[in-house]
Amino acid sequence: MSATLGFRVSRGVLTTIAPPIPRAYEWANRYKATPHLPLLDMSQGVPGIPPPEAVQSALGVAASSPSSFGYCRWDGETSLRKALVGEMKVVYGEESDLNVDDVALTSGCNLAFVAVAMSVADPGDEVILPVPWYFNHQMALNLLGMKAIPLKTRAEDGFTPSVERCRDLISSKTKAIVLVTPNNPTGATYSPALIASFAGLAREKNVALIIDETYRDFIVTGEPPHGLFSSAAQHPWRSIFIHLFSFSKSYCLPGHRLGAIVASPLLLASVRSVLDTLQICAPRPIQLALAPLLPTLRAFVTDTAKQLHARHALFKARLPRKWRIGAQGGYFAFVRHPFPRVKAGDVSRRLAEEIGVVTLPAGFFSEEKRQDVDEELDLNWAKAESEVDVEEDERWIRFSVANVDDEKVVKVCERLGGCEGAFGWGFEGV
Repeated sequence: MSATLGFRVSRGVLTTIAPPIPRAYEWANRYKATPHLPLLDMSQGVPGIPPPEAVQSALGVAASSPSSFGYCRWDGETSLRKALVGEMKVVYGEESDLNVDDVALTSGCNLAFVAVAMSVADPGDEVILPVPWYFNHQMALNLLGMKAIPLKTRAEDGFTPSVERCRDLISSKTKAIVLVTPNNPTGATYSPALIASFAGLAREKNVALIIDETYRDFIVTGEPPHGLFSSAAQHPWRSIFIHLFSFSKSYCLPGHRLGAIVASPLLLASVRSVLDTLQICAPRPIQLALAPLLPTLRAFVTDTAKQLHARHALFKARLPRKWRIGAQGGYFAFVRHPFPRVKAGDVSRRLAEEIGVVTLPAGFFSEEKRQDVDEELDLNWAKAESEVDVEEDERWIRFSVANVDDEKVVKVCERLGGCEGAFGWGFEGV
């Protein structure tokens, strides 16, 4: 087999970071699991339970129906788009100014983001992303030849972004501001007032405000996540706001790749060309299965959110004292590890390899350029500890509380407590 290619690979691909999660699973594969000490995976944001049996049964029927084998409309089945509008009015308020023509369904929320980015920006343009960022957003922009401009968030602010710092980053090349709330990776949930302030900034600067609300159904305050859709809003939302959504988390079906763009029909007219090129249409069987069921699944979604909220509380209560939560919500908790002279990447790796707890370090959510990493398999962990404290950004680790049950949360916290002495690294102030 030839070891070389007879052609050049694109610069966009060569400069885009490698997917981080497989690297974490390489660490996990080195762990020697036993029946009493199994691997505990708190890395990827994956639902820990399947969808309701009604969805599973309906999907089986839809998948075997002759009508599901053909294409549907470019923007998805009208019945599911109508059902999604109905659900959004439950979440954002019955008076919300939303219509079926505002909705286009996509093959997952990542594709929704790509389609919107291609519709609002060109190669060389800039898009502002709060850091730590959802790495697939930065990867997509880099592949498209666009520049992700980091908007740094701080632990003392609960990892919520600053409108004023964002204002300072806007240039003539800026085409959009992107927010994710509840956030991936930090779990921070942005207040309606903060979101309204970002909408005001976007309107002032004539840029798009793109908000990925994949985890919106896991806000348990009983209040709408924001008021941008309100028919009583001072400014109509369609002029600047683009909403992204994923069915993967709320309905526990990430493998069926279904997302949504909610935006002005004027923008969707341009998005249409992108979607027709990249997907033609979103997967049809899952659309047909969900459409009649969506209104009946609200109780399942609400109950799942309450269980996850309780699991967050359990994680916080059982977490060893030296480990500190900076933010939590949605699927994630962002935790400060207790080893001041060790980078989070080394801590996460050792957690996976030696005690079987798989997590993702903060560095995975701030990389801008591809770095070929050649890790030593038998690392001398004593050498991982530097003589001075590492940067604050290197102290944080993402834990996903969604894909483990309560018993495993307790076991993770027990192992974290046990590693404090076993690792032999110094603690804060020691």
